[in-house]
Amino acid sequence: MARGVLSVAGMNASRIALVTGANQGLGRALVEGLAARMNENDLVLLTSRSHRRVAEAAREVGRLPGTRAHVDGRVLDVTDTEAITRLAGELAARHGGVDVVVSNAVARLLPEESQSERADEFIDVSNTATHAVLRAFGPVLRPGGRLLVVASSLGTLGHLDARLHHLFDGASLDQVEYAVESWRSAVHSRTAQEAGWPLWLNVPSKVAQVAAVRAVAAERRARDLADGTLIAAVCPGMVDTATSRPWFSDHSQARSPAQAAEAVLDLIFTEHTDPALYGELVRFGTVLPWHDGTPPVEQDRMLTP
Repeated sequence: MARGVLSVAGMNASRIALVTGANQGLGRALVEGLAARMNENDLVLLTSRSHRRVAEAAREVGRLPGTRAHVDGRVLDVTDTEAITRLAGELAARHGGVDVVVSNAVARLLPEESQSERADEFIDVSNTATHAVLRAFGPVLRPGGRLLVVASSLGTLGHLDARLHHLFDGASLDQVEYAVESWRSAVHSRTAQEAGWPLWLNVPSKVAQVAAVRAVAAERRARDLADGTLIAAVCPGMVDTATSRPWFSDHSQARSPAQAAEAVLDLIFTEHTDPALYGELVRFGTVLPWHDGTPPVEQDRMLTP
């Protein structure tokens, strides 16, 4: 019988969890939830690019009353793909692999800022880093583990112009990377709109994230389902954070980071993997169909994630 992450390491072995972009917001809440639900001999790595913020956040989470696992702060700039590869190799050598990886880092973008001028940073953090996490941590994910990429409901293919669907539908990870770089080039050459790319960076970025997850999952589905491993994209819904707050005039339906983290944590700690969720975009335990969605109206950027 396939076993889930709750039992993968056994009673006497430690489990390793890692969250990127974790010094605040949803990432911080996920670390807190992991540290509370895991055991005393387990390790949760809280990562971000600021040494001071990482150290402070890890110290604060470690002191929370509900914390059980050890929390270690690690500096990781996700735009440094070699650093991601080195960290995965280090954890494999030191611990024999990892059990939970949540790729959560995102570049903060304000409505008044130029989308094209911020494109490189946004793509590097949201997409290039996602590809690196999938490539580096997929091979060191232990049986029964969880590898999740935080995306949004905008990550379904229908949110893109139909002319672009072939770039992502059924694509390999190499092909997704090529599509992302083609999009980046089109932004710089000012031909993106003509080719059908939306102005709002979040739409093609999220579609590409989900496509990357689908690509990796397609290659290893049978093996992963046999041992209870789950690779998926997750949509936490509208979360009230410093990153999302400027984009929405009504936050009455928004969840706090702690509330939003609960559904993701439930997915991580569900003992038996539902094959229907594997490789999909999952929101509150339900699959968001890949081909759903409609292209957003550019002048209305206040969209619910």
